[in-house]
Amino acid sequence: MNAIEIIGLCKNFTGKRMTKIEALKGLNLEVARGEVFGFLGPNGAGKSTTIKLLMGLLKPTTGLSRIMGVESSQTLSRTNVGFLPENPAFYDYLSAEEYIKFVGSQFGMEANLLATRTEEVLKRMDLWEARKRHMRGYSKGMVQRVGLAQTLVHDPDVYVLDEPMSGLDPIGRALVKDIILDLKKQGKCVFFSTHITDDVEKVCDRVGVINNGQLLVVDSVTNILQRGIEGYSVLTISPEGVQEENYVGKDELQFFIQRSLQNNQSIEKIESRSKDMEAFFLEIVAR
Repeated sequence: MNAIEIIGLCKNFTGKRMTKIEALKGLNLEVARGEVFGFLGPNGAGKSTTIKLLMGLLKPTTGLSRIMGVESSQTLSRTNVGFLPENPAFYDYLSAEEYIKFVGSQFGMEANLLATRTEEVLKRMDLWEARKRHMRGYSKGMVQRVGLAQTLVHDPDVYVLDEPMSGLDPIGRALVKDIILDLKKQGKCVFFSTHITDDVEKVCDRVGVINNGQLLVVDSVTNILQRGIEGYSVLTISPEGVQEENYVGKDELQFFIQRSLQNNQSIEKIESRSKDMEAFFLEIVAR
């Protein structure tokens, strides 16, 4: 069983003058258990619409989606999910501690376990010192971290995160990346949307690129980066001990190594030079 399955998912909206807007066009996607999947696309591409359909917040025009084998139209599908919406809004008259305990109680957590988990996630998100303050006094970044904390408290197997690093400073972004990698080690599935390519490159197993409501490509991050290799930086050392760094084209590496060895030069280091995820993303969208 896959953690997430999306089959022929379409969503139409009615625009001005009763025009039909196709926000999502026949989306098909599978995300495995234990996988970190990046849903990459520009603003307005259909990322949030997909997530709202997956979480049962919108009804599809056609098609369906499942979480852990249960259709998204059923409340049961969300019992084992940690969900962070794009713009989280909480009961700001509550403190972070009160809110996290409230969320945990909705998942039927036992009181002692809930107290322990609340402390753990608030400390993990660097909110422990501010846990008693009303959230109306929190910064945008702190509210975003509360949103992440409430996805973690009941320890679900699937995480659906819509722009999880939005509004965070560099320290907060690094923290979220560490949390996602830790969830991966625990065998959790993380599905998150973003338009920031560096986030995908650092933490994802696979990436899907969506634009204008259509899924354009799905591939592993490893394959994308390997295909983007344009050449290599090779550090050689001569018999006299002189170091020299050389740029070698993608198809010239083997010849360069053979020639260096014939000249009694040792190969100290070989590093690939490749296009990054941003270049791949821009190329796909431009097509």
